[in-house]
Amino acid sequence: MPWQARKAMPAAAQQPDGTTPANGVRAQARNPWTRADLPRLDGRMALVTGANRGLGYEISHALASAGASVVLACRDTANAGRACQQLLLELPQARIEPATLDLASQTSILRFTEAFRARFNRLDLLINNAAAIMVPLQRTADDFEMHIGTNHLGHFALTGLLLDLLAAAPAARIVNSASIAHRLTPGLDLDDPHFRNKPYKEMDAYGKSKLAVLTYTYELDRRLRARGSPIVATAAHPGYAATNLGLGNVFMRLSTRLFAQPPAMGALPALYAATADDVASGDYIGPGGFKELKGHPKRVDSRAEAQDAALGAQLWAWSQRATGVRYLDA
Repeated sequence: MPWQARKAMPAAAQQPDGTTPANGVRAQARNPWTRADLPRLDGRMALVTGANRGLGYEISHALASAGASVVLACRDTANAGRACQQLLLELPQARIEPATLDLASQTSILRFTEAFRARFNRLDLLINNAAAIMVPLQRTADDFEMHIGTNHLGHFALTGLLLDLLAAAPAARIVNSASIAHRLTPGLDLDDPHFRNKPYKEMDAYGKSKLAVLTYTYELDRRLRARGSPIVATAAHPGYAATNLGLGNVFMRLSTRLFAQPPAMGALPALYAATADDVASGDYIGPGGFKELKGHPKRVDSRAEAQDAALGAQLWAWSQRATGVRYLDA
């Protein structure tokens, strides 16, 4: 897998919003929290999945602007390269690299993590952003239903295979991408997770995958805390963000254009979860506006099912069997 290192001038004196104040002092944090409140991240290594567009691109842009070295991991190699070229046009000082990672393939995940481990000895920020969203019934390379195979199982395996690099960082954080859609499904069905015996509905499949992401995040936090690990495991959701204008029927596409917040705002909860001083492991961050559809980031709550420890343990065991990746065993 080719890695194309891209480096430029240091950005020690530059602000997260791209400006450079005369006194070189970062502006004080604001209320509400905005991208201008990002701390300096010089010397930090970040990995963002699904980084070539939408939320992933905005998250990568923000982290790079704050001084982090960022690997933009994308399913398509050409798209990863184009995203890096565009980012460097906007942030010539950025320290970024494109990489190929298909979260719908356990083989691709293994190859990516082997290449990553050969290049880097630690990982400070893992932003599990990539997602299949409202796609027709499809199967991954491993015969998983596409939503849960990509959104949950792909990131479950990726996180496990990079966990020792996260442990090698002094204050690593994991940010998993959730959604308000986790409330729009009857619940997880680990007896038929891949829709082989029940009717397939796109929203149900998407909602189940995001419920799995949240359930996994809470279980990951419990297992890390039980071992006294300093790694912070969080989840964040973007609200109603205009990241996929072509999805859904005509009404959905029109609603997205009229009412959704832009990707730069949708990225704020993940950026807050990744960098804010007052974030604790197990926190769930989302927009603070009406029904969490838009607005500045704040702590939000999930449905009770996601926080069920018995379900978390069951999902963990099922995920290990499905992927063959084992870590943090009880």
